[in-house]
Amino acid sequence: MTQSITDFIAFITLVLWPAVPLFWVPVHCLPNFFKRLDLLTYVLPFVTWLPVAYVVYHYRDFLLDFQINFPFIVEIIGVLILVSGAALQVWTLLLLKVPAIMGVPEVTSRVRSGLVTSGPFSIVRHPTYVSHTLMLTGVFLWTGVIATGFVVLADLLAINIVVIPLEEKELVTRFGKEYERYKEKVRSRFLPWKFHKKR
Repeated sequence: MTQSITDFIAFITLVLWPAVPLFWVPVHCLPNFFKRLDLLTYVLPFVTWLPVAYVVYHYRDFLLDFQINFPFIVEIIGVLILVSGAALQVWTLLLLKVPAIMGVPEVTSRVRSGLVTSGPFSIVRHPTYVSHTLMLTGVFLWTGVIATGFVVLADLLAINIVVIPLEEKELVTRFGKEYERYKEKVRSRFLPWKFHKKR
């Protein structure tokens, strides 16, 4: 029973995770194109993600077959990290609201949102991506499925090398000096190992 639950959690993670980079990387790499598409941009995940989800589903037994038998304490730590990441995700969702977390203000001028700097955004500039990493890491430690470990690494690389730099460029364009001041105040974009600049 426990094995079937962890396999299911790992499978859902492997199916859903590609939707994030397959949406955000193109949207941030070609912002003008997707702004012209407006809300039709949201057709993109179905075009790009569904084939990937099908491949993951088709090879699910192979992907789930390779596992590390972590000690029970590591599995418990994994569950705690997963829950912490989910809680952080909910917190950022409550602050940003659904349209902003889905990137609607980035693809259409018809929906606007203000710059959020409170809560976890006062510690790191991109707590939503931190929550993704925590959840993915938690799933890996809990399930031991090696494929989810590769997802953790792929997510870290995609988010930190591509998505965050391009997203910050868009945020500077959208919010101007307000975002520049925020960057000066909150130095860390992903991990809170840099302290705030005192005013």
